[in-house]
Amino acid sequence: MTFLYDLAYWLYLVMCLPLFLVRKKAHPGLAMRLGRIPRELSFRRPLWIHAVSVGEMMTMKSLINQIRGFLPQQQLVLSTVTPTGNAIARSIAAGDDAVIYLPLDISGIVRAVLERVQPGAFVIAETEFWPNMLTALSERSVPVMIVNGRISDRSFPRYAFVRSVFRPLLNRVTLFCMQTETDAERLCALGVSRDKIRVTGNMKFDSVSQPVSGILTRQQLGMTESAFLLVAGSTHAGEEEFLLDAFKEMVKLYPSLKMVLAPRHPERSADVEKLVAARCLSACRMSRLSRDPDSAAAEIFILDTVGQLTAVYSLADIVFIGGSLVKTGGHNILEPAALAKPVVCGPYMFNFRDIIDLFVRHEAVWQIKRPQELSDAFRALLETPGRRQALGKKGQELVLRNKGATARTATYLKEILLTLKK
Repeated sequence: MTFLYDLAYWLYLVMCLPLFLVRKKAHPGLAMRLGRIPRELSFRRPLWIHAVSVGEMMTMKSLINQIRGFLPQQQLVLSTVTPTGNAIARSIAAGDDAVIYLPLDISGIVRAVLERVQPGAFVIAETEFWPNMLTALSERSVPVMIVNGRISDRSFPRYAFVRSVFRPLLNRVTLFCMQTETDAERLCALGVSRDKIRVTGNMKFDSVSQPVSGILTRQQLGMTESAFLLVAGSTHAGEEEFLLDAFKEMVKLYPSLKMVLAPRHPERSADVEKLVAARCLSACRMSRLSRDPDSAAAEIFILDTVGQLTAVYSLADIVFIGGSLVKTGGHNILEPAALAKPVVCGPYMFNFRDIIDLFVRHEAVWQIKRPQELSDAFRALLETPGRRQALGKKGQELVLRNKGATARTATYLKEILLTLKK
């Protein structure tokens, strides 16, 4: 089985090679993904924490702080798959912690990396099941813990279809800390023993961060006190067009209106600039603001850096959540909600199934059914200050009421990790 899986993985990589050649840009962590860990890194039975990208790594930040509280001398290895997630991991790492990219799940590569790192335990954020990694960790008797786990509506039928193959893999995991009872029940249906599962809640409610005061101001965006700002966070290809068209309609009613577009992948900034220019709107990349004060006269600002989205949300009058007008599954609505910002999103929020259901149930988010409804939502919120404030307040209250998952998760991890230290 391992041979067939490895073969399939290599074939997939070969099929992806033309795409890499067209892009003419290799993944910055390719060497590490192929198993080449930098020689200057040294390891002393670290706790390895893996989070695939930005959102997952940000969620892990508060858990990492709690782990440091009861294991202050413990070395951590933080791994991601994406470059943006890697940048966040580097901002979290301290002391002799190491930040790497997760090796490709090919048996020889995985075993070589584990031989080099020698982890004492392995923690995975949310739900990533890598067969060779889990098998190799189990063979080394390394405890594996899934935290903030979830089984999505899309994933569950796929896992169920290969349940007989998947069940032994899942049972190599020592502990599952799942977001909801539904996720726990789905794990049980896949053959996981209930005594390995804990329902701890969603750690994303604890991970919302407060913006650093003064890092960005409305004045820097050339805004008057009475002007409105729309912020579209973590947008994907196929969404900016609708947002820009809605903006053009709104700016007729509110001439001082401005918008920040924050592509999920900052490297798409040039493409977004072209979309703006095609609509005869003026644009400025936010990285150029400090160098060119005149650029504040732009109508559209493109956030082309990592780590500033929360600061931008704090200035918004209305926030739109990207990835929800296309079938990407949406992104985290909790950061703007925690800031009492009225949140608008599209119909595709399946990556945050339970969160969006909770917000819709409490009328704490404006979820449109199709892109053409963007203008109506923006207009209604801009015209009615009381409606904006009420929507933002309901969202903020929900965030505050649902905190605590990180502390519960840390309690369960502590029992396992302290045992390893004895």
